Amino acid sequence: MFYKGERTASIDALTKEGIFPITLTAKEGLALINGTQAMTAMGIVAYLEAEKLAYQSEMIAALTIEGLRGIIDAFDEDIHIARGYKEQIDVAKRMRELLVDSQLTTKQGEIRVQDAYSIRCIPQVHGATWQTLMYVKEKLEIEMNAATDNPLIFNDGEKVLSGGNFHGQPIAFAMDFLAIAIAELANISERRIERLVNPQLNDLPPFLSPQPGLQSGAMIMQYAAASLVSENKTLAHPASVDSIPSSANQEDHVSMGTIGSRHAYEIITNTRRVLSIEAICAMQAVEIRGREKMAQTTREFLQQGREFVPSITQDRVFSKDIQAMNDWLKKETFHFEKKQTRKIHS
Repeated sequence: MFYKGERTASIDALTKEGIFPITLTAKEGLALINGTQAMTAMGIVAYLEAEKLAYQSEMIAALTIEGLRGIIDAFDEDIHIARGYKEQIDVAKRMRELLVDSQLTTKQGEIRVQDAYSIRCIPQVHGATWQTLMYVKEKLEIEMNAATDNPLIFNDGEKVLSGGNFHGQPIAFAMDFLAIAIAELANISERRIERLVNPQLNDLPPFLSPQPGLQSGAMIMQYAAASLVSENKTLAHPASVDSIPSSANQEDHVSMGTIGSRHAYEIITNTRRVLSIEAICAMQAVEIRGREKMAQTTREFLQQGREFVPSITQDRVFSKDIQAMNDWLKKETFHFEKKQTRKIHS
């Protein structure tokens, strides 16, 4: 295992922490590997990263709204209460809190009547992803506390029953749902990126370039985002709809949940890179608009983000910037409070 950042023999690391291995008794070794442990463990890792990414997507979207002078009225509480979904209401509330003191947002009719869907429908789309995350969390919590071995022994060995608790269908479905939900965060993020870089859709410099016509600016980053989103669409095909019999046709229907959990994690990895690209583009856009006009919370994000990705002053190898932003997002967690976020921390 890795102990304090160094590869260490497990027994040495455990001993240093005063933890001693348990001694397995009859059937316990098999029970640890004979059920849904692999797909559940992978699913838990995927869920934890997905939850963090969902919060980060809201912060980054708020930055984009400022960069595009988005209409804050779309996040009015009455709109979302009228729909009735708690998660949608919560996303709208967090967006209002993130942008509460921004001078870059606009009111309905001030510049335009309404924004494009990728801006206006953030609570509806991101909220639906949160609904899926809550479903996935519930299934993982049940599964990680479940007996998924076979056979199961009851009444101190008096009752031995063969059953099918090892079947991974509940987790397989959850992982397929998770994959689709996170893929949609990337999908809508890429559309916001397009609105940031396309001069026909905004009043910013074309492709956020410091020298339009001479320097490409963020043009190629949108290509990368589009490519990642397209890859996600193939990975989001549900693994659970497939089943290949094995064990002389005794195991004639299986969940493919482990494949689903791996695909979900790949989609999360791709989505983080798409959001990294949106963050880079949005930071450039708000700097053009004026840092002093930003909301306090988004300005703090910008200030910390600039420690990893400098402003675009000329064309460079942007893959390094995407990687740097990606690494920061993977490391950092954004915690939301009533009217502002706490300091972003590891």
